[in-house]
Amino acid sequence: MLPPAAAFLPEITFQTSRASGPGGQNVNKVESRVELRWHLQESGVLTALQKQLILEKLAGQFTAEGLLQVIAQDDRSQLRNKEIALARFYELLQKSLRRPKPRRATRPGAGAVRKRLEGKKIQSEKKANRRRPE
Repeated sequence: MLPPAAAFLPEITFQTSRASGPGGQNVNKVESRVELRWHLQESGVLTALQKQLILEKLAGQFTAEGLLQVIAQDDRSQLRNKEIALARFYELLQKSLRRPKPRRATRPGAGAVRKRLEGKKIQSEKKANRRRPE
């Protein structure tokens, strides 16, 4: 079970910069792009097993220093972008810790088998009728 999002706040650092996209005249003045950074190995909120699972599932999203970066520049507001980045970060962690339901082997039903064999028989007769009579 993942701890609440507020537990991660002391471990997260935010960096702002000028965003591309919406902003009108403010786009060149206001730093509304938010970059969330979190160091997995230094986290005291997660267990070793949880850290291992996250590292396996999100391996391609960590930097060489072991930082997970989430960037948000969807909104004109820096505060709103910070909220979006936090929501994405928490959702990313939740998805990476979710265990997939094991697949149960099943067999095709009798009706499906019968239908398949009938289709094969029809196709076979079609091709047999194309042959020269003996």
